[in-house]
Amino acid sequence: MPELPEVEALALFVSGHARGTVVERAELGSLSALKSYDPPLSALVGRMVEGAVRRGKYLCIDLGGLWLVAHLARAGWLHWRDPVPPARARPGKGPLGLRVGLSSGAGFDITEQGTEKRLALWVVTDPASIEGVARLGPDPLGAAFDVTALKAALAGTGGQVKTVLADQSVIAGVGNAYSDEVLWAAKLSPFKAVGKLDPSEVERLYRALKGVLGAAVERSLGQAAKELKDAKRAGLAVHGRAGQPCPECGTLVREVYLSNRSFQYCPTCQTGGKVLADRRLSRLLK
Repeated sequence: MPELPEVEALALFVSGHARGTVVERAELGSLSALKSYDPPLSALVGRMVEGAVRRGKYLCIDLGGLWLVAHLARAGWLHWRDPVPPARARPGKGPLGLRVGLSSGAGFDITEQGTEKRLALWVVTDPASIEGVARLGPDPLGAAFDVTALKAALAGTGGQVKTVLADQSVIAGVGNAYSDEVLWAAKLSPFKAVGKLDPSEVERLYRALKGVLGAAVERSLGQAAKELKDAKRAGLAVHGRAGQPCPECGTLVREVYLSNRSFQYCPTCQTGGKVLADRRLSRLLK
């Protein structure tokens, strides 16, 4: 799933490559992806691209009074096309969600692989009118985000720190992969209860959030859109690396399934050597 660093890089990429061009085509490839109806998608045609920004994990493209907003879900992506394919996009069963052609001759496709089909697109006058954007918690890379802001965000939340970190209403932009990375950097168990974090652990969590996400954004800067996925994978220490040695201590990275997703952690660095129970395996043994 594209998370804060990748969406930030995509926003910068779109701004750098599309700013000042005019939308000449806006063609829907997936009827279910478009979540708004007024203004219509056709209202984008003839508008100039003024830039793009990120809100949490939402990509927001500014079209001078209108915004094209995309949430890429688990398997969505933006593909830059230069030139944009001449064939008109038509709703179908393929991965194409939206095709946008620009006056420069280039453009982009927003696609979604797999069968889940959770890609979401909106045409709105204000991104804040989208419910998911309106309920976003503080941005961990925002200028106002400090330890006090993190404490305030965590206050009153319950559950395990892994789950809370990926809750967009608590902290915006962090998903499954970077929550693994942040917890590894903070030396915290994914199953640690948020209510039991002591002040030193909150401080470590804050430093890890700023450090891991900041470094990921720096790695992504200047990358072409098609290179961002590989850049993300190359920069991960534990996520997606089950069975490989931890880069810090050499212990084999372990994996646990929780709520239909897997996460990875280092027993030595994060859980005092304890191997967490794999809920998937436990169910099979009952």
